[in-house]
Amino acid sequence: MKNIDTIGHVTGKSVYLDDISTISGTLHAAIVGSAIAHGIIVNLDVDEALRLTGVEKIITYRDIPGENQIGCIIEDETLLAEHEVHYQGQPIAVVVAQTERIARKAAQMVKVTYKELTPVIDPREAKEKGLLLIPPRTFRMGNVDEAWNKCRYIVEDSVEIGGQEHLYIETQGAYAYPLEGGYIKVHSSTQGPTAVQKVVARILGLPMNLVEVDVVRLGGAFGGKEDQASGFAAMAALAAYITGKPVKLVLSRHDDMRITGKRHPYSADFKIGLSEDLKIVAYEATLYQNGGAAADLSPSIMERTLFHSTGSYFIPNTKVTAYSCKTNLPPNTAFRGFGGPQGMFVIESAIAKAAEAIGVNAIEIQRLNLLNENDEFQYGQKAENANARKCFALASEKFDLETLQKSIEYHNQNNKYSKKGIAVMPVCFGISFTNISMNQARALVHIYQDGSVSVSTGAIEMGQGVNTKLAQVASMLLGINISRVKIHSTNTTRVANTSPTAASAGADLNGNALQIAIRALKERLIKVASEILEYPVEELNIENEWVTHNGKATTLQWVELIKKTHLKRVSLTENGHYATPIIYFDKTKEKGHPFAYHVYGTGIVTVTIDCIRGTYAIDDVYIVHDFGNSINPLIDLGQVEGAVVQGIGWVTLEELAFDSNGRLLSNSLSTYKVPDIHFAPKSIQCIALPTLGPDLAVLRSKAIGEPPFMYGIAAYFAIQNAIKSFNPEHRIKFDSPLTPEKVLMQLYKGH
Repeated sequence: MKNIDTIGHVTGKSVYLDDISTISGTLHAAIVGSAIAHGIIVNLDVDEALRLTGVEKIITYRDIPGENQIGCIIEDETLLAEHEVHYQGQPIAVVVAQTERIARKAAQMVKVTYKELTPVIDPREAKEKGLLLIPPRTFRMGNVDEAWNKCRYIVEDSVEIGGQEHLYIETQGAYAYPLEGGYIKVHSSTQGPTAVQKVVARILGLPMNLVEVDVVRLGGAFGGKEDQASGFAAMAALAAYITGKPVKLVLSRHDDMRITGKRHPYSADFKIGLSEDLKIVAYEATLYQNGGAAADLSPSIMERTLFHSTGSYFIPNTKVTAYSCKTNLPPNTAFRGFGGPQGMFVIESAIAKAAEAIGVNAIEIQRLNLLNENDEFQYGQKAENANARKCFALASEKFDLETLQKSIEYHNQNNKYSKKGIAVMPVCFGISFTNISMNQARALVHIYQDGSVSVSTGAIEMGQGVNTKLAQVASMLLGINISRVKIHSTNTTRVANTSPTAASAGADLNGNALQIAIRALKERLIKVASEILEYPVEELNIENEWVTHNGKATTLQWVELIKKTHLKRVSLTENGHYATPIIYFDKTKEKGHPFAYHVYGTGIVTVTIDCIRGTYAIDDVYIVHDFGNSINPLIDLGQVEGAVVQGIGWVTLEELAFDSNGRLLSNSLSTYKVPDIHFAPKSIQCIALPTLGPDLAVLRSKAIGEPPFMYGIAAYFAIQNAIKSFNPEHRIKFDSPLTPEKVLMQLYKGH
């Protein structure tokens, strides 16, 4: 089963936001953003811009009919700045003009006078000044203070983790237009249609039933459109509401990079203690999350960092504290892994530091401390169907880890200026929104009189293949050809109160809701077939478009069954509602069962560095991944490959750079580097762990979007190991990303 959207994509027929046919009289919007990171707005002069021919309106916060607030978790973020600006690029005004070119030119003509204030960029400085978005939180288990006495080895160090630009192909954008009766329709490039609906209604002072949000597909998102799309949609809707005309707002690449939040940079301190036999006895860490100027999704991202702060390991005594720090950067936001990668990077750094201090291979410490069945996570949940050791063992066997290590040693012994490195990354990632209320979904299914099937859910297709998986679910359960199934756009009038397509839960939540709807429909259809054929219900099924009796085709075909069901006035429409069972979490105790299940895996990465230039190549990536019972191995493999390359980019090339005034320096594709075809690994081999998969995954096919991202972390430590083989005096400095410039400096430090 291939991706049902592939042909449309490669032929250019797939419709994205900027491809939507515009209505006559459509206006275009551009944003006036703050030129400084922190200051008071002394004066806003729009007179010259308004005189430009073609400019229709310049909107400020004073024009907002509802509430000037777009904060999701915490109400701390205005749509348009009022008296103070908190980051460079913060929207102050929206210019509405007859063309996009005029709107952008007018935006540059708006004059803003500021009284500058000193910005805070560093999260540690923010913490010291008491600038926190939320109070700190601590996850603990056992007794760390007493456990240090039981440790043979104790090491500690600090870690600096860089952010990451989403760089989705399709930039942020929205197209809004008013309809009769005060109704607003919004086409938005968003992962969360209901979030957009709520924010637009709030800004305009309208009830949600007067705001319709429709999403066909996204040209990538990676979390960057889970929350931040709402503000841009609200600007377009506000402009449409005020002017009474259709308005399109699509950011240029430069503006998108300048205005939007990124993956959260973190700064951290750790202390780890091991026994004589290399078991991790105690682990303590303090993490400083750089949240940016407003909360956005930082509180939930910080929480997931805590959930994943011990990685794939069982550690009996832990204490991990996280601070969400308020700085004068754009509000940082969701990004594939949602805080999990940062937590895992710190524990892997602690293991690497311990291995360096003890004089052993970090892989041995990893192997000895992997989770076993029923081991307890520090948040209280037990590891069920814990496949960490199975994945590690299978990867070691199938890819012959021992031989790989020996071949790298041989290369390094026989090459002076070319050195290789290898590292392993075990992954354990929890699946579910940690905000328990978000673990729900609905699906609306219509079967038409000709036997065709219409499916609407809350899932957003953004290149990950969720539409294909949903079509497969419908086709498989109804027993019909997939060509009969149409997956419609995600629309808040057809499926209300949707959760965003995020947390790797889109297929699980919406697929399970779809199953519920289809099973109810199929039960009715089988009952009608029983009446027609005079066979017991329990002996009938629908397979390959025929009603079957004990597995053998009868005379009743699918289309005929549908016609007769309609004539009997039996409903051919069903709404399915799914809420993930068993999950709960008590934040007062920081204990519970927050995840439906965990995804496991093991990645091995090998690299080669040029010790003259400091450049490096990612040679091979070997992965054993816990797919469960994959319903679409081709799509899932594509997700693994894309995720691991993106993860490698995060820890190697992708360096976000801000100056001391909070100005983004890496603000274009000439200054911000992402992996291209030349940098990508020479080979990626991924095999599936043989497993049935959990009941709570859709058709036992485990979530796939985020977990493979973490395999990329191994590239960082593989490069560090290669540096050490050239420079024996090298001591690992935990500062990501590990760019070629940093590699070159570390190769010769101390020489």
